[in-house]
Amino acid sequence: MTTSRRSRRGSRGRAPRNKVKSLWQPVPRPDPVEPIKPAMVPTALLESLGSPPLRGHASAGDHYLAAVVERAAAVATALAASAGVLAVSDDQPAL
Repeated sequence: MTTSRRSRRGSRGRAPRNKVKSLWQPVPRPDPVEPIKPAMVPTALLESLGSPPLRGHASAGDHYLAAVVERAAAVATALAASAGVLAVSDDQPAL
């Protein structure tokens, strides 16, 4: 390889290296958290999709998928309540 070939290949536009930022630098404060309202019907989206395509087991699939979604909604509601960000509705007494 000739020197002119090497110099041409090496002089291609190399991307400038990004400077590494410090992990411990100050960051802006996050926005305040909005109150979280639990869904009235947690399985509404699941029901809108229809039965799962499980030949011969659609009703069992509906049951188990609904159970998982309802449990996830209950855990999310409990987590929001423990963090103090659960929205309180007008008809529900404050804790």
